[in-house]
Amino acid sequence: MVPGAAKQREIEGDNMGKIRDSQKKIAVINDLSGFGRCSIAVELPIISAMKIQCCFVPTAVFSNHTGFQSFFLEDFTDKMRSYMDEWRKLELHFQGICTGFLGSPQQIAIVTDFLKDFKEKDTIVIVDPVMGDYGKMYPTYSMETCLKMRELIPLADIITPNLTEACILTGIPYEEKWSRKKLLWLAETLSAMGPEKVVITGIIQGEFIANYCYEKGAEPRIFRTIKAGTQRSGTGDIFASIIAADAVNGTAFEQSVRKAGRFIKKCILKSIEMGIPLTDGVCFEEFLHTLK
Repeated sequence: MVPGAAKQREIEGDNMGKIRDSQKKIAVINDLSGFGRCSIAVELPIISAMKIQCCFVPTAVFSNHTGFQSFFLEDFTDKMRSYMDEWRKLELHFQGICTGFLGSPQQIAIVTDFLKDFKEKDTIVIVDPVMGDYGKMYPTYSMETCLKMRELIPLADIITPNLTEACILTGIPYEEKWSRKKLLWLAETLSAMGPEKVVITGIIQGEFIANYCYEKGAEPRIFRTIKAGTQRSGTGDIFASIIAADAVNGTAFEQSVRKAGRFIKKCILKSIEMGIPLTDGVCFEEFLHTLK
């Protein structure tokens, strides 16, 4: 970036008749994997396809995600504050901020400071509290990190935990079977921590998989679909990026949750048809043109 970039951007704006940059922007804070279709590697094209500029902060750089037997990793924790400082110099403004995998209490603290600095009156914050699945924390996560994640939730407008993560955040014991009444209690407990909107994902109900959609002041909804294949990397990132882009574009929350679920199922079925290995995620590129 050239010296005085913020001033240069001002001057160019003056020369264009003081036209304000009107393109919407979402800041995405997540890791970057070169192969495996997850995290920033899927969020960037999806948010861009939905006509929003995606500006990312990497928390770590991987050659490929950790679902493979080996991988290269460069931890970005010590670089994140300097990276973000440059954005402060540029006086950037974001209509949305979306957080993903944060691997340590230090990273969560850095992101908390980022939200306090960059969240404006109309900025929508989406937190995908990546911590675990199937009733267990991920091996790389500690209880200290999970407790720190709870401090991030009050700063969010929307959160997208799976069932395991919802239980970790609330301290409610994990169960495999949940009635609608108990799901409402879980969602209300999460919303009471701060966010207006909550979607609890990946709820297994026999041959179905469901997403529970809760919004303060609205009737909760549950969207079910027949399970397709098995778990693939990156589906949670795809879901969160569609929710984030739709929120910034003004799409109704219920409509967005339904759309994200349908899009992911379509991508999973196509991936099975094309023989894509589970580790390689889903071939969302085949349907990227359908997102609006």
